[in-house]
Amino acid sequence: MSVKKYIATLLIGSQLLSACTTEFLEVTPKGTNLEANYYRNQTEAFNGLVAAYDVVGWQGGGYVTKVGAMNAASDDHYAGGGGPNDISDFQVISNYTLTPDRGPQGELWRKGFSGIFRANTILTKLPGVPMDETLKKRYTAEGKFLRAYFYFDLVRLFKNIPLFTKPVEASQMYNVVQAAPSEVYAQIEKDIKEALADLPATVPVATEGGRATQGAAHALLGKVYLQQEKFTEAASEFALVNGTPGGSNQYGYKLLNNFSDLWKVTNKYNSESIFEIAYTNTSAGNWNCVACTEGNLLNILVGPRGYRSLKSDAPDYVSGWSFLVVTPDLFNAMHYDPRLNSTIANLDSLEKNGIAGYEKGYMNTGYFLEKFAGRNSFKWTGAGNMELNFPQNMYEIRLADTYLLEAEALVRGGGDLKRAATLLNAVRNRAYKSTTGNIAATLENIIKERRLELAGEGHRWFDLVRWKIAPQVLGSRGFQAGKHEILPIPLLEMDNTKIQQSKEWGGTK
Repeated sequence: MSVKKYIATLLIGSQLLSACTTEFLEVTPKGTNLEANYYRNQTEAFNGLVAAYDVVGWQGGGYVTKVGAMNAASDDHYAGGGGPNDISDFQVISNYTLTPDRGPQGELWRKGFSGIFRANTILTKLPGVPMDETLKKRYTAEGKFLRAYFYFDLVRLFKNIPLFTKPVEASQMYNVVQAAPSEVYAQIEKDIKEALADLPATVPVATEGGRATQGAAHALLGKVYLQQEKFTEAASEFALVNGTPGGSNQYGYKLLNNFSDLWKVTNKYNSESIFEIAYTNTSAGNWNCVACTEGNLLNILVGPRGYRSLKSDAPDYVSGWSFLVVTPDLFNAMHYDPRLNSTIANLDSLEKNGIAGYEKGYMNTGYFLEKFAGRNSFKWTGAGNMELNFPQNMYEIRLADTYLLEAEALVRGGGDLKRAATLLNAVRNRAYKSTTGNIAATLENIIKERRLELAGEGHRWFDLVRWKIAPQVLGSRGFQAGKHEILPIPLLEMDNTKIQQSKEWGGTK
């Protein structure tokens, strides 16, 4: 049973720790009057920890997720959907017309600070809980890992954010100010380093799949270092995770033999998975509370609209909502790559050959995200609404990602180019089955390989910004250099508070 599957048991705990409020600084959510009587034992401490994990898979009531929003912002996808106002948060980030009061930033801000609120709560309460001390150390390590994880997303999305390591008291909620990004990164690094000693090297995936491990912490720390261009430190952290490229490592990670196997819904917590977001079809999610479902919303979002099979050998897609359609540029980049059919569904080809039909949604290209398109073979037929209860997990970090990030750190930092080439080609040769020969470890080749390997997984926008090529790649979409590298501080967060808008968005911070 994965961490996510415990959520249904958190009756009091989930209410107690809920942070789904209109503003992140509201520190008295429903149920907090019970807090003095909670955290009485190990079980209640565990429930609090699970509540913090639950935010990792946050899906807003407006269907906004980190992967969905960042895909829409990248050059690999258009917002799509049923029209120019359909899930407007996707639309305005896709064409860069977002403003402080329009866009996905409100949901992404709430996610991050809800996670931090929950992590801070459990970390504050744990010292007083009567429980096994070794287990308490592990819970503390997981809380610090999660706090670092949430802060990393926030600082790279918004840059200028508040920093606090304990719950904000009601009397101080409007006096919170933003910290320098360097302070936030220092806290992230501190949290991960302190967590490492007490995190398990591995976990039994049948009972603890989705919980933080030493490998996940090293991988996250490597990403944090790389974001700050600390290339030597980043390469060292990734090397601890990657071990011998294409071979063994201390945590048992291994590239799957077949790229296509990564997207089999039943292949959860496989050897390539380092940190995974769990979803389930057992929460009976329904339209009364879209944000409450534990199913994967991306599965219905990206499927072809009005899909109908015309021949018996047609793919069994569920008729979806045609969001995040794949751009012709990505399709052309992948056209002769072996990963194409596992990444992109070519509905135009199916229609031209009389195999299937579909409705043309907004900004239709004929290309859809195959990796996450919902299928009849794994749709839910029980309680709740089918659209909200798909069970496909998502990779937050996987081994091919860390291989390519280590290669990048080595190339950009003047490190071991032979190892960088081995890492790069291990990923590429998995796809090509070593039929095309090795390629050199250059930044250009790594940029290309990350696009092809990780398409649709929410990495592309972050990569373009980190490589400082977002203006040239996304300029035709409306991206402005010196502005769109970060998101605006949500307008509501500045009302009656000391939080200031970033200079990039016309503010003073």
